[in-house]
Amino acid sequence: MRHKFVVLITALLTLSLIAPAAAGAPASTSTQSDELECEYPLEVTDATGETITLEEPPESVVALQPSDAQTVFEIGAENRLVGMPDNPATADLEMGDREAVTDGYEIIHERVIDLDPDIVLAANATFDDDIETLREAGLDVYQFDQAESIDDVRDNVFRTGELTGECEGAEETVDWMDERLEVVDAALEDADRPLAYYAMGDDGITAGTETFIHEVLTTAGVENIAERAGISTYEPLSEETLVDENPEWIIHSDDAELEDLTPDAAESTTAYQEGNVVEVDANQINQPAPQVVYAVVDIVEAVHPDAYEAASEGLDDTDDGDTSEDEGEDDADDDTIPGFGIPVAAAAVLAVAGFLLRRR
Repeated sequence: MRHKFVVLITALLTLSLIAPAAAGAPASTSTQSDELECEYPLEVTDATGETITLEEPPESVVALQPSDAQTVFEIGAENRLVGMPDNPATADLEMGDREAVTDGYEIIHERVIDLDPDIVLAANATFDDDIETLREAGLDVYQFDQAESIDDVRDNVFRTGELTGECEGAEETVDWMDERLEVVDAALEDADRPLAYYAMGDDGITAGTETFIHEVLTTAGVENIAERAGISTYEPLSEETLVDENPEWIIHSDDAELEDLTPDAAESTTAYQEGNVVEVDANQINQPAPQVVYAVVDIVEAVHPDAYEAASEGLDDTDDGDTSEDEGEDDADDDTIPGFGIPVAAAAVLAVAGFLLRRR
């Protein structure tokens, strides 16, 4: 995996990280939409410094990570997608006759090479060795920058649009994200922001201030306990801090039971004792892709029901602009665009980090 963070579980060790938007405020809309290029030849440089040139719009695309596949579906480029991961993190996406390019979360190089795609999309979580192997086989592999905010997710959507020849779909998807987040932000303008703990592992792993998950939490109208603890990436929260700060809410992904994600000390918190627990779709909150917006809305609905009620009409209005053309997909939400996690091992922090990265 790319060791780009400190102790991360979606981005790893030692990376120069960008602080997200302030709590409660939606991330600023990216300006990259003004620079989208769907004219060919197209020349782009990826996170590794590799320059890739596409002479014509790609007819075949392989997505190496779940977030890559989710984004391709959301922007309407799935008809070009010939290979993608087949694991629980893509359970909401239609495999169809596409080739499964993973065994669990491990990339099968031979399958990707045999597909001979025009472009391979690789989220930043992709291991260096995987990218090197595919490039040595003559494939064009584009590795995305690490997504550390919702604005970074927007940028990844735009770039995916360029790389797949779907700029219009990418712009529509980002517009949909922004419209929905603006409705949420307006509804939460006067709301209190209770303290919340995002549980990722029973050793106390949580998402810090320089992660896109932190911005999901703050955009949804809660204060992230990791900020009080001075946690910036994906690191353990001490049991002492958990008890002393006493969060009012615990939020976790739905791919593991709460008891498997929290230390014993969590049982003494107000959140645990009052049953203030929010379970969020793992494939939405843990993947830096458009459906993080659904995670925001789900948290608002649970923590701020009055604000959610006030925002519901506006949210319904944004659904009228559904950008998906895939009628065969099950909706991730009853009132949303089509669909697209993290059992964390209790042992080592790096093991936790690696597993989450693989889900991206």
